Amino acid sequence: MLEVKNLTKRYGSNIAVDHLNFKIADGRIYGFLGPNGAGKSTTMNMITGYLASTEGTVLIDGHDILKDPIEAKKHIGYLPEIPPLYPDMTVGEYLMFAAELKGIAKKERAEMLDDIMNRTMTKDVEGRLIRNLSKGYRQRVGIAEALIGYPDLIILDEPTVGLDPKQIIEIRQLIRSLGEKHTVILSSHILQEISAVCDHIMVISHGKMVASDTPDRLANSISDSHTMHLEVRASQKEVESALKGISGVSEIRFEATSERGTSRAVISSGADTDIREEVFHRCANNGLPILDMRSDKLSLEDVYLKLTGNTGKEEAQPEEVKENADSSTEKEAEK
Repeated sequence: MLEVKNLTKRYGSNIAVDHLNFKIADGRIYGFLGPNGAGKSTTMNMITGYLASTEGTVLIDGHDILKDPIEAKKHIGYLPEIPPLYPDMTVGEYLMFAAELKGIAKKERAEMLDDIMNRTMTKDVEGRLIRNLSKGYRQRVGIAEALIGYPDLIILDEPTVGLDPKQIIEIRQLIRSLGEKHTVILSSHILQEISAVCDHIMVISHGKMVASDTPDRLANSISDSHTMHLEVRASQKEVESALKGISGVSEIRFEATSERGTSRAVISSGADTDIREEVFHRCANNGLPILDMRSDKLSLEDVYLKLTGNTGKEEAQPEEVKENADSSTEKEAEK
């Protein structure tokens, strides 16, 4: 569906995107995650052909976005961070206008737009001026415009920025529904957003791809140990004796517990070792009732911080990069 090869964007001596390589397969929702200034939006703009790359190639269904833009863009629906809406048009007028620009056959437009408005829940505001819509509805209209022509790939750049909690939930539900019929790339720096809707995560930091995998695999790949918390109705000596010799266990330590007659153990093992069944059988065979057993997994926040080295501060993009980016974007738009 999408193949990015050696994609690079330079602004003078500054590198905004640094030799990215990745492939996107059909039928999944991909999260493009990274701090502000990491190069996410620049990458999205190059993938969609809005911004020319300094080096590299973007192939969409085999079509080069720069050499064969008309065919390549037929497979893309794009919602930029700020949807390019015309506030003095009604929703219906704007979507019809967008359908005409995309070359949708006149006899197909009405049926297609009716279906898209129903899917994005904008049918009820079809006759309203866009300027009078809430930001949540404007985002829906932007997504509706991206769906025109039923493209295989939908790219959404920060689709929930500035929305209230209710609107965020609604947009996330909409994105999940899009994943049933389209391949979706969701660019965001909001961890909850990515974890809520995506089944594959690509992490970018300082313009470089630092990881690409499912959330669980990412957590396992950067963790060198596994921790289990076990609460048993028995003495510490009995628990230690029962669990002694389990393969892969590197440490057993005990924590204080307020309940008399119980012990709370913290068991460390290798990251690729699953000791749950063995622990269960050992306790059962020794007549030690298990009151609680749970495993600690790295959260998406932990994974994100380890991969990006981010301490909570945004990655500041140099001022000259921002200015050159704005200038280059304006020049590309004029073309």
